[in-house]
Amino acid sequence: MGLLSLLRSLKQNDREARILVLGLDNAGKTTILRALSEEDINHIIPTQGFNIKSLVHEGFKLNVWDIGGQETIRPYWRNYFDHTDGLVFVIDSADRNRLQEAGQELQSLLEDDKLAGTPALVFANKQDLLQALPADEISDALNLHLIRDRQWCIMASSARTGEGLQEGMEWLVQTIQK
Repeated sequence: MGLLSLLRSLKQNDREARILVLGLDNAGKTTILRALSEEDINHIIPTQGFNIKSLVHEGFKLNVWDIGGQETIRPYWRNYFDHTDGLVFVIDSADRNRLQEAGQELQSLLEDDKLAGTPALVFANKQDLLQALPADEISDALNLHLIRDRQWCIMASSARTGEGLQEGMEWLVQTIQK
């Protein structure tokens, strides 16, 4: 089931949602976006700027912005925060060496006034890899339990297999609609 199927299941309304997909480079942001859009995920190159996917079904429009995660691009993330309804932060669960860096970037996002109260979905991506940390260990390492100013969810996922993608996006869309 793709993102269009998820949108079909939503109640009909005229709402539009803007979703930001952020995370360190090579976390799998673009692969997740393409998998949700039911596109080919076999030939993906690093995002140097941003990718946008807009899906419309029965009056509900979901605008998903996938922004590059290279260190030189991260200072520009703030330019995309206005009018954001949901934040998706993607973590490479198999990259233990960069977990602290990812946590610092996520913390910085959560502290930004423009994203105050914005629901946050954390995809613990690449769960199909043997060395991947489980989502609960990532949650503990990032102290997600301390987040009190917004609704949040961590979802074990794999952009390659599709694991957790629909469930995570369903949580985010339903949270935004409330």
